[in-house]
Amino acid sequence: MPYAFDDDPARIDVDAAWAFLERDAYWGRWRGTDDFRRQVAGAWRVVGCYDTDTGAMVGFARAVSDGVGFAYLADVLVLPEHRGRGLGARLVEEMVERGPGAGFRWMLHTADAHGLYARFGFAPPDATVLERPHASSRPADP
Repeated sequence: MPYAFDDDPARIDVDAAWAFLERDAYWGRWRGTDDFRRQVAGAWRVVGCYDTDTGAMVGFARAVSDGVGFAYLADVLVLPEHRGRGLGARLVEEMVERGPGAGFRWMLHTADAHGLYARFGFAPPDATVLERPHASSRPADP
């Protein structure tokens, strides 16, 4: 089955991406549909993966960036029925190595795909990186 990758934001099927995220993704469940729509609309870059036979979007990734030297990769997904074909790797490659952010410092969060991202140079942060977790992850004040 042939696939095409495209970074045209107008082509993104936000409903298809949200259906997967709401149902199958462990990350970002704190957000609702409207939150996700705002994230996609405000993204610096989005990349979709499309089944060329049907035109349906079967994969997605988005990034936020300052547009100069830093980017954050988020919401990389491939629909279950299209997995096992290297599409997740191709989405990451299209986003971080083939686009306008190829020379940027990239960051992301993942609980289970370290091997995939390591292939593109992602590694645990060094001692200069600090992070303030999302409010839903922080302990309540005493």
